[in-house]
Amino acid sequence: MKEQEAGAKTADVCRKHGISDAAFYKYKAKYGGMEVSDARKPKALEDENAKLKKLLAESMLDNAILKDVASKKW
Repeated sequence: MKEQEAGAKTADVCRKHGISDAAFYKYKAKYGGMEVSDARKPKALEDENAKLKKLLAESMLDNAILKDVASKKW
C-alpha cells in the first residue's frame, strides 16, 4: 500500500506482488490506516482465539465422555 501511496500505479504494484486489483483494494480497506505493528495485533489475537477455541472444544469433549461413562451402570 505504501508503494501505491508513494505514486506507483495500482496495477504495477499488484503485478509485482502477485495479487489482483480487487484483493489490493480489499486489503487497503481493511488495513489502510494501520501501521505494520497495528496490523499484526489482530492476527495475534486471532491466533490466540483459535487456540482457546481448540482448548474449549477438547474440554467439552472430555466432559461429554466423562458424563457418558458416569451415566452407565457397571
